[in-house]
Amino acid sequence: MDMHTVVVGTSGTTAQDVIAVARGNARVELSAAAVSALAAAREIVEALAAKPEPVYGVSTGFGALASRHISPELRAQLQRNIVRSHAAGMGPRVEREVVRALMFLRLKTVASGHTGVRPEVAQTMADVLNAGITPVVHEYGSLGCSGDLAPLSHCALTLMGEGDAEGPDGTVRPAGELLAAHGITPVELREKEGLALLNGTDGMLGMLVMALADLRSLYTSADITAALSLEALLGTDKVLAPELHAIRPHPGQGASADNMLRVLAGSGLTGHHQDDAPRVQDAYSVRCAPQVNGAGRDTLAYAATVADRELASSVDNPVVLPDGRVESNGNFHGAPVAYVLDFLAIVAADLGSIAERRTDRLLDKNRSHGLPPFLADDAGVDSGLMIAQYTQAALVSEMKRLAVPASADSIPSSAMQEDHVSMGWSAARKLRTAVDNLARIVAVELYAATRAVELRAAQGLTPAPASLAAIEALRAAGVEGPGPDRFLSPDLAAADAFVRAGKLVSAVEPVTGPLA
Repeated sequence: MDMHTVVVGTSGTTAQDVIAVARGNARVELSAAAVSALAAAREIVEALAAKPEPVYGVSTGFGALASRHISPELRAQLQRNIVRSHAAGMGPRVEREVVRALMFLRLKTVASGHTGVRPEVAQTMADVLNAGITPVVHEYGSLGCSGDLAPLSHCALTLMGEGDAEGPDGTVRPAGELLAAHGITPVELREKEGLALLNGTDGMLGMLVMALADLRSLYTSADITAALSLEALLGTDKVLAPELHAIRPHPGQGASADNMLRVLAGSGLTGHHQDDAPRVQDAYSVRCAPQVNGAGRDTLAYAATVADRELASSVDNPVVLPDGRVESNGNFHGAPVAYVLDFLAIVAADLGSIAERRTDRLLDKNRSHGLPPFLADDAGVDSGLMIAQYTQAALVSEMKRLAVPASADSIPSSAMQEDHVSMGWSAARKLRTAVDNLARIVAVELYAATRAVELRAAQGLTPAPASLAAIEALRAAGVEGPGPDRFLSPDLAAADAFVRAGKLVSAVEPVTGPLA
């Protein structure tokens, strides 16, 4: 069902609107101002098209072929051909939400009035989104420069009634059939329109926006699981004191420490070891959780700043300027977006790494301060969570590989005309995998930490009220405790779904108050 209607104007859009369209199937409408801006810019393009002087993208070829002047009778064919020839993607299909975000963000730029596209083309883009028609877009084909060319070309094919698309029922059919079934007339592209539909950072930007939303939730969940692990290991919460974090005033660090302190309020476990054991300080994975989690939070904040700037941008080449000039530019280069996509993969890998180290500590009888080996019911007869940690470790290892930056690479294309590219699409694709893996890693720590807290309660200690609320919600979601006669995989999958849906955060906030 539609969440609401998103009105596309001339001044960009918001992350919330992108997610509403991509994930919530919100309807899209063009504002009156956008329609007027589209018409005004189109008049400029048509006036230039009528002149004998060549204008890039209007009356010339593209890329390395930009030196050829195209006669008027061939220009419609030129625009069709650029879409057809650039729709050269290969590999698995890209997720529906990614394609919807890509289409919506391209519409955002088209509606700015800087592209020279006719109002009826923009309206067709909105109609396709509103009909729930999703072009088939493939994994490979974008270098993240001159726009996400192949992915956007497959979307433009659908507007022309060509290629394949998925209907609202999930069935893939020829795009022409789907348009006809929804009363949508295919567009016949004119000067500059084919190029304008292809030349943007929309795919990588859409994936950045959605990754930021997912990572914000995961970072709060990771603060909670870190607190649960600290509690289960009988660690001290003194390292979370606000005055300690005030003297190193990174905002994310302070927020993570405050989250953990709220979760641990009222615990009878924290610091318990100091009465009868020589341990003075907790391990780094426990003691430094706010510093690591917090640094990641600050990276998210920077990435969100870049995303907001890009959401307010009009990315095309050439662009129609308010004074009537049509100028070539390099705004389609994906470097600003590519860099932060890679930054986010790095911090996600480190968050997963520190979470796995806490899980391993919970399972090791030599470091867990009185917990049974592998948190098993009957160690030896029962392997407990031994292999759950193996799975978590395998995920962490892949996360480290995914943290290798795509944006550090470049590969020349278009006969050396496009001799430096961002690889931003690749950075976005690997980040999506990293976000998925991080949710699984946090879920394994949650499963182990709640099991360990329950074992502490059985030893006569009193867990924090927030910890008990998390355990109760997890059990209510069908995630049972481990046992010698149980398969762990269904429980781990259910714990993963619990974390992804934000249910861990919603379970503890009635006790802790709102968490950052």
